[in-house]
Amino acid sequence: MEITYIGHSCFRIKGKETSVVIDPYNPEKLGYKLPKLEADILLISHDHDDHNFKDGVKDYSFIIDAPGECEIKGIYVQGFESYHDESKGSKRGKNVMYYLEVDGISLMHLGDLGHELSEDTLEQIPYSDVLMTPIGGVYTIDAKTAAKVISSLEPGIVIPMHYQTKDLVKLKLDGLEKFLDEMGLNGEVKTLDKLKISSKSEIPEDTEVVVLEPQYSV
Repeated sequence: MEITYIGHSCFRIKGKETSVVIDPYNPEKLGYKLPKLEADILLISHDHDDHNFKDGVKDYSFIIDAPGECEIKGIYVQGFESYHDESKGSKRGKNVMYYLEVDGISLMHLGDLGHELSEDTLEQIPYSDVLMTPIGGVYTIDAKTAAKVISSLEPGIVIPMHYQTKDLVKLKLDGLEKFLDEMGLNGEVKTLDKLKISSKSEIPEDTEVVVLEPQYSV
């Protein structure tokens, strides 16, 4: 399985036989370019145009944009309802967090989560080998809250998303360094172009942060 970070909250996940794209963005709304994307399955966490740009993905046969569970072409998907803010959606609406199982590896994409997770929600969410979490604050959880969510979920690998970069010209978010400091990493972190995982034996026992270089210019 291979995970590529396109940018913002958009990822491409390639299994042995099936591919998934999550939260494609409208490049006109962010300033990021959007490379050519193809997928079998398209997941949308919420209906904001920096996450729901369906026209940016080609050849998908299935689209999921709501809570529920299903299995498509060998990939298990379960969506969990959450909120885009700390006031049960009164400010920015609802958000879907997606749990996936791809080639025996479990993943969780938190979308634009805007709050800590309740005990009831935590009891429903399975363990994730890989967690993709927003960290930039303003419209989502910030670095401090992200650290609390990570601690509550205890994933093997954490990939930060939805944060400020030099190319993000139409939003103003917190940067990556604030999150790395909150996690006590002092800038010392593994950085990759893509994350490739062949088996669960490659998942660390203690939570590890991996920064994926955005591929929006590729």
